[in-house]
Order: sequence, then C-alpha cells, then structure tokens
Amino acid sequence: MKVFSKRAFFGIAVLSLFLCWSSILSAQEFLHRDGQNIVDANGNPVLLRGLGLGGWMVQEGYMLKTGDFAGPQHVIRKKITELIGEENTAKFYKAYKTNGITKRDIDSLAAWGFNSIRLPMHYNLYTLPIEQEKVTGENTWLEEGFAMTDSLLNWCAANKMYLILDLHAAPGGQGKDANISDYDETKPSLWESKANQDKMVAFWKKIASRYKNEPWMGGYDIINEPNWNFSGTNKNGCDETLNAPLRALQMEITKAIREVDQKHLIIIEGNCWGNNYKGIFPLWDENMALSFHKYWNYNDQGSIQQMLDYRKEHNVPIWLGESGENSNVWFRDVISLIEKNNIGWAFWPMKKIDNIAGVTSVVKTSGYDKLLNYWEKGTDKPSSDEAFRTLMEMAENYKMENVIVKKDVIDAMFRQIQTTETKPFKKNSLPGKVFATHFDLGTNGFAYSDNDTANYWVSSGKSTEWNQGHQMRNDAVDIIKCTDKKSNGYAVSFIEKDEWLQYTVEVAKSNKFEVEIRYSNQKAEGKFYIIDDKGNRLSETISLPFSGGDDVWKSITLKNIQLNKGIQKIKIFFVEGNFNLNYLEFKSQTK
Repeated sequence: MKVFSKRAFFGIAVLSLFLCWSSILSAQEFLHRDGQNIVDANGNPVLLRGLGLGGWMVQEGYMLKTGDFAGPQHVIRKKITELIGEENTAKFYKAYKTNGITKRDIDSLAAWGFNSIRLPMHYNLYTLPIEQEKVTGENTWLEEGFAMTDSLLNWCAANKMYLILDLHAAPGGQGKDANISDYDETKPSLWESKANQDKMVAFWKKIASRYKNEPWMGGYDIINEPNWNFSGTNKNGCDETLNAPLRALQMEITKAIREVDQKHLIIIEGNCWGNNYKGIFPLWDENMALSFHKYWNYNDQGSIQQMLDYRKEHNVPIWLGESGENSNVWFRDVISLIEKNNIGWAFWPMKKIDNIAGVTSVVKTSGYDKLLNYWEKGTDKPSSDEAFRTLMEMAENYKMENVIVKKDVIDAMFRQIQTTETKPFKKNSLPGKVFATHFDLGTNGFAYSDNDTANYWVSSGKSTEWNQGHQMRNDAVDIIKCTDKKSNGYAVSFIEKDEWLQYTVEVAKSNKFEVEIRYSNQKAEGKFYIIDDKGNRLSETISLPFSGGDDVWKSITLKNIQLNKGIQKIKIFFVEGNFNLNYLEFKSQTK
C-alpha cells in the first residue's frame, strides 16, 4: 500500500482546484447566464439584437406564397416534385439553399446593426427520419446541415456576431401548427414516438459535441414553439397546466448536451408557441435562459409582465426569441419596450417573397405567379421545363444582391427607437418631381400621420391592415401599385381625413413654385393643402375633381408656393381623402 505525504496530498488538491477553476473560466469565455443577465466572456451584459433566418432550412408556405394550399415543407416539396421530377427538385433545393444565406447576407446584417443570428434548423438536414433508418434506433448523420451551420458560424465569427441554433423542425414535428415544424399528421409526431424523441436527444448531443469549443456559438434554443395538447383541450397546448412531457424532454436534452458541452447557454421554450411555462419550473441547469415569442399584441408593460415575473422569481435571463410580421410602428414600439426592460430579441424572418414586413423582399416573377395559380386553381399548367426554369429563377432571386433591401424596416428597428428625428427616404431636389411614396423615414406622428398603424388582433380581437395595399413600404401608410405610366410604380391610397405626409426637399434657390398634382379618384371628394414643418400654410386648400376612376390619372396645378433655398420639410395635409396620390411636381413659376 502506497502512502502519500501531506505535501503530495496538498499538491493534488491544488491541482484539482486549478482544473476546476480552469473549467469554470473556460465556460465563461462563452455567452452565458449571470443571474438575470446574459453576459459575455468579460461579464459584460449582452443585449442580443438578432434576426431569424426563417425559410432557409425550413420552408413555410406563407413565405413562398403557397400557404393557402401548401403550408408545411413536405407538402411544398411534393408539389414541386410532381411537376418537375426528383432530379430537378434536388437541383432547385440545392440552388435555393446555396443562394438563401451567404456571407454577404451576414455581412449586411452586421452592417445594419444586428449582433446575432437565430438559425431555424430542420433536423432532416442533419440526420435521417426514423422511417428511413436501416437499423431501428440508429442515427445516420448527414453532412449537409452541419456544413451549412459551419459556414454560417464562420460568417458570424468574422463579424463578431453570436449564432443561436434553433431546432425549428424536430423529428416528427413538435406542434399542431404544421407549417412551423413541417409536421406530417400521417406519421408519429415527436410526442407520440419515443424513437423521435431519442433522435432529438441524439441530435442535440451531436450538435453540442461538434460546437462545444466555439465561442461565437451563442447558445442552443432546443425546441421551437411546441404547440401540443398533452392533457388540455386546446390543441396548441395553451391551456396546459403541467406540460410534463415537454419538461421531461427538455431536461433529457439538457443532460445529453452537458455530457459533452458544459459551456454553452441552453435556451428553453414553453408550450403554446413558446409562451406557456406552466409546469416547466423549477429550472434544472445553471446556464439557461427562457425564450418567449411576441406577435400581434399591444406593446405595453402588461404584454411582457409574466415573463418579467419569471425572470425575477427564477433568477434567469429572458429573451424575445421571435417577433415581427407587423408594421414599422409596431416594430419600433416593441423593441423600445423590451430594450427598456433589458431584454434581447430576434426578429423574423430574413427573406420572404414579395414582402414588406421584413428587412428584405424576394422579387416575385411573372412565371412564379403562373405557377402559383396552377397549384391553387389547377389551370394553365406549365410544362415541366417551364416550371423548372421558373423555380431556378426564383432561387436566383434569393441572392442578397437580387433582393430588395427594406431600408424603412431597418430604420424603424434601429434608428427610430433612439430618436423621433426624420430623414429623407429619397433625395428630393426642387425644381423636380416628388413621388408621394417617398415620404420621410420616421415614425407615425413625425414623418407621417395615419389612422391605422399596426395589427393588434391578439389583444383587440380585430385584425387591422396598416398598409392596405401591401406594397413598397412597411410604414402605416397605404400604398398600392400604380398604373400611371408617369409613376414610380406606386401611389399612396386609402387616404383618410386629417392624415398627412412629410417630405424633406432641397430647394435650389428661393422661388415661387407651381405644383402639378397627379391623382386619381372615384368621385370628387379629396382636398388637401401644403404646410411647412412649423405648421405655416404654404398653399390654399385644393379640391380634386373627378378623374374618371381609380385607374384614370389626371393632373391639377396648385400655384404660388413660396419656398426658400436650402433643406426644407413640407407636409401635405389631407382635409378629405378617398383619392390616390401619385406625385407632386414642383416647377419654377414664371409669372
């Protein structure tokens, strides 16, 4: 029997203590929990300002304009395959994923002000569905998903952005809202299959093992928006009081992650699209955060109070893991609210087809319109070759250089939460034409005034369109496509009494101007006048005669508008509405 000296015993104790502290310090090099805060390696609080890359790994029908007839990805893919065949379908999806997110996308997000990315993952890019495994209980790992994640992580690291992994489509599907998780009701769900649950646990252990030493990996959002009734009557789990299966699975996943990765933040979600935490507490890990999702409700303190209570009671950080799909007014208000309460956020999504309520919009081609029409109505079927060309054109349009960047949305999410100052949407030089849709960037009451500003249907029970034309901009101003050949393609419409629009103009020299007003209407009701930003009248009130219909554009001239040289802010104040406004062209008045 070997006898240790006191000195040797002391040395071993010191070494053990050193290794223990080394492990703790190593873990703290990563984004982690410190009480109610998420902090960085130096212990500094980190307010996450992120964007979810929805639609890249998991297609949802509404993003592709197929939601009315094909919501979940497996239905979308089936429709595509039936039309163009397996081989061309594979080519399309390869191009779609290659173009969907690139380094240029992440560089752009960083330049706009985002400091984090939330990646919605589909498990089937990383491992086979249980139905396709040759040996029951085994997990075949696929390189595609890991390679996509590796590239994204590298792009994030290059921009010093955190990447948060979000399992959006779990094995079998985790919710009755099938579009979100690609749930196929003809197969066992996540909650009805132990094999699917085992695969999910193995998935997260594999992920954690691969990324355990990556400091720009911000954390693991282990299950997105579960919405399932375990014992309640609401099919989406909103009246659950225990949520026992959800808690048990998240605990099992956490245990598997911690077997290989003690460093990264683990983020959990409640039932009912992430918000029902009844039965989930007490928490079971020291390095956790709670996620909640917020859509279409009022932006008052009461709308987040439950989550604030959880943060205090359980001494845990909270994170708004998903929000969006509303107006710029709503975006500004929700971000102002949650940042005031020290809550980070991730908005949704990155790219949608023909979109106003996001940072980018993917351009929809006429061929894609034909394809959608065939899928929905069964008429005018395109040939296989034509459909394939159309889909490949759409895949090309997903490239960052081909999307439309929505600068009004970006402005609302970052600049407008800091100031009420307005800035030009476009440079307007006078003499010259000022398009009605080029009103200033800024929020309601400062850059414009509109009566319907956001959709609050979850709180109010009434769905409201903030931009009834769904075109061009996401502000609370109604914009339609314009048929006038003299337009920029759009016009302000659905104008109501006492609304107004502001424009920053640069006047070449002090002068009197006559203004050509281009408009259309169904009847002679419209009236407006022009004022400066101090409320001083620059014109008389002008009444707009009947033009001949909404698609018949006429001009009328307003005279004697005195403007001084330099930068000016002018407002068009609508005394009466019910007309469409294309542009105002300012011309130097000669008499």
